[in-house]
Amino acid sequence: MPNMRQARLADHQTIVECVQQWWGDSRTPEQARELSLLLPKLFLQFFSRTSLVREDGTGITAFLVGFYAADNEDEAYIHFIGVDPRLRGQGVARALYEEFFRRAAEGGRREVRAVTAPTNTGSIAFHRAMGFELEAGDRECGGLPIHTDYDGPGQDRVCFHRMIISPGQEAT
Repeated sequence: MPNMRQARLADHQTIVECVQQWWGDSRTPEQARELSLLLPKLFLQFFSRTSLVREDGTGITAFLVGFYAADNEDEAYIHFIGVDPRLRGQGVARALYEEFFRRAAEGGRREVRAVTAPTNTGSIAFHRAMGFELEAGDRECGGLPIHTDYDGPGQDRVCFHRMIISPGQEAT
């Protein structure tokens, strides 16, 4: 039976290995390794309380790395999510997002943000299905608002936001 829990610093190496393995079917080994570099240990050193792991008898089967904004008490951010390819399409990512929303709302957060590459059509569709809205960018491409050089030169992104608590309302 799967278990969802708060991430721990000790999960870091396994999560990195999961990224390299799970994305190995769509990327070269070098590209999968580069992708795993988006998850340095500091994320679990400083944000394990706001990050989630799903595991079963075989080990970690999914994870979500997220945090609450330090400079804005209303916002939270989902940085990275991974789901074992065997479990994709079964609602695992949705369950992790919903648990993150619940915990963020309990922590007084009202809005969750996320970003993805304009070429990541699966992520864009998922975020839209989860109720995220697209943020206006500085240009448009294929009907998507693009934030040019968001993550550095040539690293354009699509930015999302989703309200989880309306002012004066309970969490949704």
